[in-house]
Amino acid sequence: MDLGITDRKAIVCASSRGLGKGCAKHLAEAGCHVIVNGRNHDVTMATAEEISKNAKHEAKVVLADVSTAEGQQALLEACPQPDILVNNNGGPPRKDFRELDRAAMLEGVTQNMVTPIELIQATIDGMSERGFGRIVNITSLSVYTAIEGLDLSSGARAGLSSFLAGICRSVADKNVTINQILPGKMDTDRLMGGIKATATNKGISVEEAAANEANAIPAKRFGTADEFGALCAFLCSQHAGYITGRNILVDGGLNQNAF
Repeated sequence: MDLGITDRKAIVCASSRGLGKGCAKHLAEAGCHVIVNGRNHDVTMATAEEISKNAKHEAKVVLADVSTAEGQQALLEACPQPDILVNNNGGPPRKDFRELDRAAMLEGVTQNMVTPIELIQATIDGMSERGFGRIVNITSLSVYTAIEGLDLSSGARAGLSSFLAGICRSVADKNVTINQILPGKMDTDRLMGGIKATATNKGISVEEAAANEANAIPAKRFGTADEFGALCAFLCSQHAGYITGRNILVDGGLNQNAF
C-alpha cells in the first residue's frame, strides 16, 4: 500500500533501537525524510545507515537527549517543519512506589508526559497551517493494565493521553491527528532486561523466564519492533486522517478487556 507520505518530514524520538527504530524504518521506507534520534553515537549512526539502505532519502542523525531543552532544540533545528512527530522516550525503571522521592517522580513525569507535550507545542501549529500533521505517542500497555512497579511510568503516560484528549479534537479539522500506541510485551532490550532480572530472582534460566512470559500472552509470543513500526507508519499515512484521539493496544491479546 502506498501510504501517501513520500517526502514528508518525520522526527522520530529515541529511534536508535527498539520500537522507535521500527517506526523510523517504516517511515523511511514509505518515502519520508526521517530524523533518527539517540544518545549513543555508534548505535544511532549504525541505525541511520541501516535505515537509509532501503529508503528514498538518507536518514539524518540527531544525537541528543529528547527530555532536555537542548535536545529538543537540536531536533527542531534539524527538522524545523515536521509533518510527522513520533514521541518516544525511555521510562523510569521498575520500583516500589514507596521508594520514589519527589525528584524521581518529577523526572518520570518529565520523561513520559512533559517532553512529548513540549514537542507537540512546538510543532502542532505549523502542522495545522500546512494542513497535514500526524503525531504518534508511544506509551505502554500499563496505561490500561496495571503492572506492578511501573506506577510512575503508567501514571505519566496515562496523564499524557488525558492531556491530549481535548487537544487532538481541536485540530482534527486541520488534518492533524494525535494517537497513542500502547505496546505490550515486545521483543526489545527493555523487555529482555526485565526477563533476566526475573530469571535471577526466581533462580531459573533466562530461556524459562522468557517462555513463561510468552505463554501468558494469548498470541504465545512477543511482539516485534517491525510490526509495531508498520502500525505507526499507517497511523502517519494519508489513509489515517479519520483516526484521532485513540489509544491502540499492540499486545497480542494480553489485555482482556472487550472495550
